[in-house]
Amino acid sequence: MILVGVVFLGLLMGCGSTPKPVTEAPTAPTGPVNVEPQQSWDDAVLYFVLLDRFADGDPTNNQDVDRDGPGSFHGGDLTGLLANIDEIADLGCTALWITPVQQQVPDFVSSVGFMDWGYHGYWADDFYAIDPRFGTEAQLTELVEACHARGMKVLLDVVYNHCGYESRYIMEKGRDWLRFGSYCGDDDLTSCLSGLPDFKTDNPEVREYLLEAHLGLAERTGIDGFRLDTVKHVEHDFWTLHRERTRQRLGDDFFLIGEVWGADNKVMEPWFEPDEMDAGFDFSFQGSSIGFVMGRGRPVAFNRYLDLREPVRDGHFVSHYLSSHDTDGAILTLEGDRELFKMCAALQMTAKGIPCVFYGEEVGREIGTWPANRSDMPWGGRGVLPGEAVERDEELRTYYKQLIAIRRDHPSLWRGEREGLVFGKDHLVFQRHDAVSGDHLLVAVNRGDEVDVTVALPAGWTGGVDLLSGSEAVASGDELIVTIPGRSVLILGPTGSE
Repeated sequence: MILVGVVFLGLLMGCGSTPKPVTEAPTAPTGPVNVEPQQSWDDAVLYFVLLDRFADGDPTNNQDVDRDGPGSFHGGDLTGLLANIDEIADLGCTALWITPVQQQVPDFVSSVGFMDWGYHGYWADDFYAIDPRFGTEAQLTELVEACHARGMKVLLDVVYNHCGYESRYIMEKGRDWLRFGSYCGDDDLTSCLSGLPDFKTDNPEVREYLLEAHLGLAERTGIDGFRLDTVKHVEHDFWTLHRERTRQRLGDDFFLIGEVWGADNKVMEPWFEPDEMDAGFDFSFQGSSIGFVMGRGRPVAFNRYLDLREPVRDGHFVSHYLSSHDTDGAILTLEGDRELFKMCAALQMTAKGIPCVFYGEEVGREIGTWPANRSDMPWGGRGVLPGEAVERDEELRTYYKQLIAIRRDHPSLWRGEREGLVFGKDHLVFQRHDAVSGDHLLVAVNRGDEVDVTVALPAGWTGGVDLLSGSEAVASGDELIVTIPGRSVLILGPTGSE
């Protein structure tokens, strides 16, 4: 969703600041890059792209572009994403989530202190048209086909709750279809979120109009699922009908992941129990993992948190993230500390659920407070606009590739049972074990100084090796002696594992 609020002057100035110099242009992946397809959504790794801020592949559609404007269009489009899809495939992600592509309202709003346009896609003016600034329906189909050819799935962000400010629907449909102005209510279902005109989704005519718009587009383009915006602001019986229709028209495997603001595995249960959607976002993980690596709370308490977030109704999932388009970035919150951020990334990739990587996070994009959390994808001198001159952290990207590869290779990380083993002042060790495959890993986390710990030697192990660094842990009798460097995470497998 789009949040409109007060922007601090210092942050606003940072959005249009001069990019950091590029010292060396990295080599782009040579495509097509094939990804081992996910077995199910259990082992998925999701990559979220805000289309306008990723890559500009067609300068002829750059209407209203002002790359220095924090709320302006920056030129990213479907053509640019398609041209750089191997950047995402090479990372190892199995699914792509892109922001809405519908025709946006033609004008900006200025109530936030600057010109704020619908570059993000959440302010629709015509649900039956693709915004030409993003591309065409044929180009969306081409992107989906290219992703499928590489083994990746595609989720499209869709909005049922509202249209854009001053949308044509206000004049054409009026209060029969919409709440706006003084006609807005004061509860989740009837309020006008951030002042946006609110569709009366209890009206059968409105329902059919919106369902046909989104489901029809999905049928024609072959996308694999929807990311559902502002879920709690739409009636449960609408989502029941929506599930029924998607299965009828798009198949039982069409994936639905919903945004319920502030949710976790327990909060999502009212949508999971009646099977209205397959997944929801876990808003708790970002703050909990960042707080832990920064020294807040005891390791035993963080272990308890990890235990509590794991139970999810069978056949349903939560997706956990470190940064998003509606929250401050993790690196910003960590005051730029990349070592602590790498610890968070390792925790994310060893936790149950669907890890979601926010575009550019893997190369150290400066993800600030809104609107600076929607900055341009860094391309480091490759000549890709709008962020072609913004430097990248290639070492961090290599680390992400390693983490994703380890996660995908080890079922214990995405479907195995988790158990805490060792708790210290600043460290903990937990194990993940998958009974089906026999895969068994230890995860050692240390936010303090280097420490030696001993854990029971897992059955069948003669020693241990960190899958990230290659460093070894030595067995002594029935124990494994593990040296955990300061401010780091080890992912240990048996000696000889990869």
